[in-house]
Amino acid sequence: MITIDPIRRALVPVDSAAAAALGAPNYDEFQSDFEVWDLIQTRPSCVLRVTMPHCDAVSPDSLLEADSEAALERAAENMEQLVADPRTREIRDCLFICEITSPRHGVRQIGLGGMARTTEIRTPANPHGSIIRNESVRESKARGRARLTERTRADMGTVNNAVDDPTGALQTALDAYAAGRPATFETTDEDGNRHRIWIVQDATTIERLRSLLAAEPHAYVADGNHRSAAAAMLGQLHFLAVFFPAAMMRIAPYNRLVEDPGMTPADLAAGLAASFEVEQLNGASPFQPDATHEIGFYDGGAWSRLRPKPGTWDAADAARDIDADIVQRRIFADVFGITDARDERLTFVGANRDAAWLQSEVDAGRARYAVTLPAVTMNQFIRVCMQDRLMPPKSTWFVPKMRSGLVMALLGPE
Repeated sequence: MITIDPIRRALVPVDSAAAAALGAPNYDEFQSDFEVWDLIQTRPSCVLRVTMPHCDAVSPDSLLEADSEAALERAAENMEQLVADPRTREIRDCLFICEITSPRHGVRQIGLGGMARTTEIRTPANPHGSIIRNESVRESKARGRARLTERTRADMGTVNNAVDDPTGALQTALDAYAAGRPATFETTDEDGNRHRIWIVQDATTIERLRSLLAAEPHAYVADGNHRSAAAAMLGQLHFLAVFFPAAMMRIAPYNRLVEDPGMTPADLAAGLAASFEVEQLNGASPFQPDATHEIGFYDGGAWSRLRPKPGTWDAADAARDIDADIVQRRIFADVFGITDARDERLTFVGANRDAAWLQSEVDAGRARYAVTLPAVTMNQFIRVCMQDRLMPPKSTWFVPKMRSGLVMALLGPE
């Protein structure tokens, strides 16, 4: 059973123009703090001033230390300004419906948002929890998000979840509601994705939608493992969440750049050949595989297609069947000696950068190798969840993502 409770105090834009000014990508969609700083310069009212307060500076040279006391103080000040901004308003006791349409990815998804319960998160201490996380949570990262939540007294970013919705009843109800009335507000993001929000306050409708979601035995955290962990860390009963039918969701590729590990060409060739069938793609354009167990590898001269040899993965183990895990074990660890996915020689690149961009980084000397991976399928993702396994680090990039700043939960005293 999945429980969704109304947001007691929701802070939302007053209209679509306000949503365009205040909304922003999630903090974890950026490759660097400079990218965040740069966006704040062009969108000075956006919620990144709260969610990434250390980047709210007059110049790139004056960024504050992330999670520092000075950054948290700035976040609190910026949050007070946001609450007082005439472009926001507070709404009591509501759910929301979120529709995201992505022309680029050919995706339309619609979901139900509100407050999920931390008591339903599956953990070793709560093995029967219905909200299944599938990513290893770094305590320091969750602690940073928790301190930000505590200081701003606001839950700023939604945890995006997938639900099975086997009969389609949830999607049908959400579609019908959205078709019957105009959105409360809408906005288009930097990638051309359209975000439409309907605020739901009618008590009868709220209970009907809650009952449809309660019929779901499980939810799978797609984005926001650390945000949900932060809420639990603070002892909060709830966290801001949205639940999308899994059939509507799409996972895009999550690629890698590698700094020079000091390999000779001969040692590299031998190391790759030990675990992969290697096909040279001489003269080919940047290679982004779209089939499971095909991997792209760029060495600065040419792309290769790598196919893992039998025995390099375990098909019965859902996590070991993911190509990101095969690459981590058979290339990064076995060939390069990089045993920890958090090693600074690895850079993880989401689907907002394509294979051509990765190639350009190698060609410019900012990385030594590029590795491109096929997107994880939803079936693979759900299998990992149902086996209570963890996804390999940085292996799922869900598109499109719900925008920050469209619905926020105020947690402080009234």
